[in-house]
Amino acid sequence: MVKITPSGSITEAVKILRQSRFTTAFTGAGISVESGIPPFRGKDGIWNNYDPKVLDIDFFIENPARSWVIIKELFYNFYHSAQPNAAHRVLARMEKEGKLGRVITQNIDNLHQEAGNKMVSEFHGNLKKLKCLSCDREYNAMKISLEELPPTCRQCGDILKPDFVFFGESIPSSALMESYEAAGISDVFLIIGTTGEVMPANQFPPMAKANGATIIEINPEPSLYTNTTTDLFLQGKATEIMKKIEAGLFSPSLDDN
Repeated sequence: MVKITPSGSITEAVKILRQSRFTTAFTGAGISVESGIPPFRGKDGIWNNYDPKVLDIDFFIENPARSWVIIKELFYNFYHSAQPNAAHRVLARMEKEGKLGRVITQNIDNLHQEAGNKMVSEFHGNLKKLKCLSCDREYNAMKISLEELPPTCRQCGDILKPDFVFFGESIPSSALMESYEAAGISDVFLIIGTTGEVMPANQFPPMAKANGATIIEINPEPSLYTNTTTDLFLQGKATEIMKKIEAGLFSPSLDDN
């Protein structure tokens, strides 16, 4: 396929998605920015104002109280109020209507599930779960008081850790396995709101392309994928582009008559 850049055709994207037997959405921070969640990197990124070491697993284990103060400020003081936006909801509708086989997300905000997606591979975990460092008991983070830090396990008394991937931790094996599978069977890989800077997640779009998938990218600006991996680049906000795709994907076409 000839690449269309910088502003690809919604009509062409809809045609490709209609013909796909298995589509994977590969999402990053850009899809959640419009829900009020700041990205980690870039102009307004979290790491411009905070030291990433607070999310290093060794630092956390040695300094849980210090880490938790920043973790609470970064995530739990406002994440509970974030709601899925139109882009999340379109992906949920696509799955429900049989137009989307899997979401692979680098986000930890749980917004895909809250929008209605069920086939979600969380590459970096989920902040709305807490897990005990000793006994592995899980808790709903929204039901745990963070008045006293660090929070502790009701069962064994050890420290609770957010169940997302810290620096120095491995990617969850289930997410890895599901991502490899999706990269192997997808006809379309739909990149939304990720620039391709984070390893090892950034390996999956090129892997899918090598296996024959068409790569459709939605980003406000060109990314590391645009000139190397992407077949069709749709430039703009995730919500705006996905609403246009929804309108085309679920409206009657000549093919339906």
